[in-house]
Amino acid sequence: MVENFHNFGDMKKRQPVRRTFSTAFKKEKVELLDQGKISVRELSKIYNVSDTAVYNWKHLYSKYAKEEQIIVQKISEQSKNIELRERIRDLERAVGKKQLELDYYKTTIEILSEEAGEDLLKKHKPR
Repeated sequence: MVENFHNFGDMKKRQPVRRTFSTAFKKEKVELLDQGKISVRELSKIYNVSDTAVYNWKHLYSKYAKEEQIIVQKISEQSKNIELRERIRDLERAVGKKQLELDYYKTTIEILSEEAGEDLLKKHKPR
């Protein structure tokens, strides 16, 4: 068990290594960000840099003007509800039309049954 600790005295606190990235590297990564191919979070994890550093790169090298912002929004709940209500209205209209057709056919069968003197629905009902 003692042999597991024989290197314990050799352990020193490691100083963080300061890394620098070239301008070309930063511009390439910012282009990926601008195209939406990678997120700031993913980029920071891959290269072990802070989100702030990536945002700084983006601020310096993005092809979009500094005051320009790209806003990606999901469909708002209100728009979604309006779309769903329109869909319900269309479906209710279709069901209503089919019900009118069904009523028409039932009435026609009843009239023909009376004229023929027999129950055509029973006689010709599918088995």
